[in-house]
Amino acid sequence: MDRRTFLGQTLAASALAALAPLVGAAQSKLPTVTVYKGASCGCCKAWIDHLTRNGFTVKGVDTDDLTGVKRTMGVPTTLESCHTAVIGVYLVEGHVPAADIKRMLTQRPAIRGLAVPGMPIGSPGMEQGNRKDYDRYAVIAFAANGTTSVFARY
Repeated sequence: MDRRTFLGQTLAASALAALAPLVGAAQSKLPTVTVYKGASCGCCKAWIDHLTRNGFTVKGVDTDDLTGVKRTMGVPTTLESCHTAVIGVYLVEGHVPAADIKRMLTQRPAIRGLAVPGMPIGSPGMEQGNRKDYDRYAVIAFAANGTTSVFARY
C-alpha cells in the first residue's frame, strides 16, 4: 500500500469514527415501537424487520385478543389490519411504511395515528417475491373524532 492510499484510508476511517456518535444520536431519537400481533403472523414479523432496518427499536407483544387491543386503543374498524403499534402518542395500524411514520413523528399532526387497512400486497412486510403487480394503497391518517384523510399513496 502506498502512502497516498494509506493516508486516504486513515482519513476516511477517522471521519466515519467522528460521525458515528451523530448517527447513533439521530437514530436514538426515534421512540420505541410496541407492536401488538398474533404469535404466528409472518407478515407482522416482516413489518417489524422493516422498522428495525429503518432505525426503530421494536418490542413485539404477542396477544390472543388483538381485537380487544384495537378496541381499547380506538382503532376504527374500517381501518383494521393484522397488527397494531404504539409509537409515542400515536397508533400505527397495519403495514405503514417507516418513512411515513418518521414523517408523522417529525410533523406531529393532530391525529390519533396512521393506518394501512387490510394487507395490501407490496406494502412493507407484504412483499411477495418477484411479483411486480403490487396493490395500490393509501396510508390513512385518522383522528380521535373519526375523521380520516389520505397521508400518502402508493
